[in-house]
Amino acid sequence: MSKPSELREQTEEQLDLLLRETQTNLFRLRLQSETERLEAPSEIIKAKREIARIKTILRLREIDRERAAAAPTP
Repeated sequence: MSKPSELREQTEEQLDLLLRETQTNLFRLRLQSETERLEAPSEIIKAKREIARIKTILRLREIDRERAAAAPTP
């Protein structure tokens, strides 16, 4: 699990890749949970939080870009 400060230092491409990997991992964890092979149910919660952190940072960057584009240039 990454810290938010570590995530903010990464590029958008890196964050997109990490997001896809985490979503795939969450899918595998849910599959294991359904087949009763999941050893640590807390891993699902951790994966969901990681996805939320990444999406939040990506959205904040998108908002900053929109504000910069909408700001009038002197």
